[in-house]
Order: sequence, then C-alpha cells, then structure tokens
Amino acid sequence: MDERQPGYHPTTTHAGWGAGRPHLRITGADDERSTFDITVDQVTIGSGAGSTLLLPGADALHATIVHDDRDEYVLTMHGAGAMNANREEDAEPHSEILRTGAHFTIGEWLLVFAREEFADHGRPFGGREGGELSDQDSQPARPDYRGDDERPRGHEVRDG
Repeated sequence: MDERQPGYHPTTTHAGWGAGRPHLRITGADDERSTFDITVDQVTIGSGAGSTLLLPGADALHATIVHDDRDEYVLTMHGAGAMNANREEDAEPHSEILRTGAHFTIGEWLLVFAREEFADHGRPFGGREGGELSDQDSQPARPDYRGDDERPRGHEVRDG
C-alpha cells in the first residue's frame, strides 16, 4: 500500500546524460588552482603526451576516469596516490565511483571531483534524514542512458 500524500512526486538525482557540469578542481604543490571540465567519456590523466589531462610528475598513464553506461564517472588509479577508498600501494588498479567531493592525489597534485547536486546520482538530498538507519524511499530506477547509440560498458563498480 502506498502511504504517500496525493500529489507527491519523488525527487531523484537522475538528470540527463552527462548533466551537472562534471569537473575536477586541481590544486598543485604551489597552491596553483585550476578546473578541468570532463566533456568526454574517457579522460586519461598522466604525463604522457596523449593524456587528456597532463600533470607534470605523474606516471605516463596515472589514472583514468570513464563515464559509464549508468551515467557515473568511475576513477581507476593505475599509479600511486591516495583516494577515498584506501588500497594497498602494491594492489592492482583500483576503481571507485566519483561523487561530489571525492578526492584523489597524483604526485603533488590534489584532484577533487564535483558535479551539480541535481545530477550526482547518490542519494537524494545528500543522504538520509536522521541517519543511515532511518527510512527513506529509494529513488526510482535509472533511465536507460544508452538510447540508440551504444556507449562502452565499464566495469561494474559499487558505491562505498
């Protein structure tokens, strides 16, 4: 039985494909700051000439960010650096879904992911009211973002 009030419309964070101006805020060792807008479905980060985002002092291919078929931005670290999900330094490349505020380091560089709240697919309104064990309806299922063109499927990565 649905106990919601008449006229209730759930709020979701399912915006259009790639909406919300996904970008990285980058800070260097000398506090130099810049912003890198993520406008392609795969960003390569490193010091190699073919990198989408060039960072001096990084490995040739240090990290990738892939815009997957669920409209998530997934970070894979190939080189050393800190990230939200801790990993052993000698572990295989590790991936995590980027949410606003997620940060990672590459050498002397600090990179922070941001995407406008209406499009950042986490829980609506930034989490549950009253804590993790309180009741909150789930969001409706995500739309099928693939449409007519088939975007490359990334690896499945779970939140948290």
